[in-house]
Amino acid sequence: MNNKKLDIATLGGGCFWCIEAVFQEIEGVTKVVSGYSGGNAPGKPTYREICSGLTGHAEVVQISYDPTIISYEEILVIFMTSHDPTTLNRQGADQGTQYRSVIYYHNEQQKEIAEVVVKEIAPYYDDPIVTEISHLDIFYEAEEQHQEYYRNNQNQGYCRVVIAPKLSKLREMHADKLKKTSV
Repeated sequence: MNNKKLDIATLGGGCFWCIEAVFQEIEGVTKVVSGYSGGNAPGKPTYREICSGLTGHAEVVQISYDPTIISYEEILVIFMTSHDPTTLNRQGADQGTQYRSVIYYHNEQQKEIAEVVVKEIAPYYDDPIVTEISHLDIFYEAEEQHQEYYRNNQNQGYCRVVIAPKLSKLREMHADKLKKTSV
């Protein structure tokens, strides 16, 4: 086991299965955990509760990464180009506050970087960016069946129709950021 210090990014951009699959392919990312953040319901929420849209939580991923290999800024650029940051509470057919575009920052430095990245990316979109930038209060890990979802279900319809095209776009736009060996 090495003693490298890992940083953490927490991001939501629609269904967490999509964002998880994207970041599992990025060099320097050591772990991606699907979960929930940003809600106001007491206790640890369940997937069923999140899907109701009543808890206020967003589907998010928590990304552990080596900042000597990939920066927080690079993580955010990949994130902002891997989903549509201009649609409020919606990604494709998925709609509701649980699918909002959100960057949960862990400290003031992350907040400042997020604000700069969003501002720099904005001119590349025809519509205004609606990505929320909020302080992370609590991250709840999602149930086991939601972890490694794409890797375990690549032939499932949602994975083929929604996730696979996002991965193709990632491989085209960010080829220089991909892991050298497939996992």
